[in-house]
Amino acid sequence: MDDLNVGRSGVFTRRRFFEQLAAVGGVSLAMAGMDALGFGFASAATMPPPLAGGAKKTKVVILGAGLAGLTAAYEMGKAGYQVQVLEARSFAGGRAQTARKGFQDTDLLGNHQLCDFDEGHYINIGPWRIPYHHQSTLHYVKKFNVPIELFNNDNDAAYVYFEKGNGKLAGKPVRKGQLAADARGYTAELMAKVASKGDLDAALSPADRQTFIAYLVNEGRLQASDLTYKGTDGRGYDILPGAGIDPGPGKLSTPFAFSDVLSSRAWFVLTSVAGWEQQRTMLQPIGGMDQIPKGFVRNLPPGVITYNALVDQIQQGPNGVNVSYTDAKGAKAEVAGDYIICTIPLSVLKSIKMDVSKPFLAAMNNVAYAPVNKIGLQMKTRFWEENHWIYGGHVYNDIPGIGTISLPSGGWHSQKGVLLGYYAFGGEAAKISALSPAARAKFAVEQGQKIFPEYGANFETSFSKSWHLDKHNLGGWAEWSEDGRKTAYPLLNEPDDRIYLAGEHLSYLGGWQAGAIESAWQQIAKIHARVHKA
Repeated sequence: MDDLNVGRSGVFTRRRFFEQLAAVGGVSLAMAGMDALGFGFASAATMPPPLAGGAKKTKVVILGAGLAGLTAAYEMGKAGYQVQVLEARSFAGGRAQTARKGFQDTDLLGNHQLCDFDEGHYINIGPWRIPYHHQSTLHYVKKFNVPIELFNNDNDAAYVYFEKGNGKLAGKPVRKGQLAADARGYTAELMAKVASKGDLDAALSPADRQTFIAYLVNEGRLQASDLTYKGTDGRGYDILPGAGIDPGPGKLSTPFAFSDVLSSRAWFVLTSVAGWEQQRTMLQPIGGMDQIPKGFVRNLPPGVITYNALVDQIQQGPNGVNVSYTDAKGAKAEVAGDYIICTIPLSVLKSIKMDVSKPFLAAMNNVAYAPVNKIGLQMKTRFWEENHWIYGGHVYNDIPGIGTISLPSGGWHSQKGVLLGYYAFGGEAAKISALSPAARAKFAVEQGQKIFPEYGANFETSFSKSWHLDKHNLGGWAEWSEDGRKTAYPLLNEPDDRIYLAGEHLSYLGGWQAGAIESAWQQIAKIHARVHKA
């Protein structure tokens, strides 16, 4: 990509910076720098807080049945608290949504979609993968017996497609593993030859120099005799080896010229170590990410969640709280309690009449939300497996509006499959979301056709989601500026009297389910301590 998008404050935000780099695979160095500055995205908590000592007949009203609200309801309910959840949608999960046959969505532009994928096929239009170190999320996956499988987050067999580079590889689908072999091989050759001439002796002892050269020979698959890179079986074969005399040993593939690798700009996808959030293999629930919120709902008492409850006003006083809402039939209703845990995204919450201090209200306006698009494309054959031998992973590219194409990490060798046709952020996402669902699909198919010639002939149906056009979210995730993190963020992490906020927006795990879960853990611990101190 030619540039990095910026937040509304005009400065680079961590989430946007990370996601833009993730779109082309160059994450590890950025994450190392963030970790060094104390901005790491590691999941810090692994278990919910102990809520010992009883609830003292305390009632907590929870606004929102996303992962934060469900976590609060489940843990506080277990501890004896009276909990009531108000959810604006007709289902739980918040952004943890899976579009499958029968799923419906209407956006702010009036576009109504009814998912008509074949039975058994789906697309995760919200969160779609879980790093191994997000143990807070995996805690509930295990507790609720949600089956999981590996998510192929990095596949050397997948293509890289860069149009904006130069040379012979520009605008040509190239396997990532071939790029990696050549870029690292040629780089190792240069370093090994420099080291062999003694040009690094100031930094290396004679013994270390020989060890370093041996490392580079191994790392770059160099010829030990003359320290040259001439290719490796790891990058593949032009003629595959087989049985008998012909084809026999096969023929190793021919490396790209180093100048072509560099001028293509496709080397942006290469990292020696996976980013902390973007492990090479991750995890996903079998059957869709919505299996996690469904696990929560199965383990909550009936009636705890009131669906289709659109919050109109939030009030609090010295003795309790009161929430006014409109139900599915348009009738007005109220619910009272002792405390509120509000998980409504700040993008939506700031427009709801709320009885909180002026600094608290001002703080909610100090964060932007990312425009985010996704589209699932159902294909009549799994041509990426059959014709290209690609099983899962991402197709990194620099096509405006596409971002990342992702191939399913399950259902191997089925007849059909649903791939992620685009995953884009920022201005490009806003531009494509202005199209009708049919036009979005047409755009995704036309652009994907550049990489896979089979796209057009195999496309059957689609389902798209633009999170900034969802009235209950108005964006994919919170994007804090550095100034906002210093001033508004700490204020919102503390209660305004009896009102506590929780969600991914109040974590350094923005956009991840672990951020929502761990934010809820922190707030329910604060309420519990307050109840027992009173």
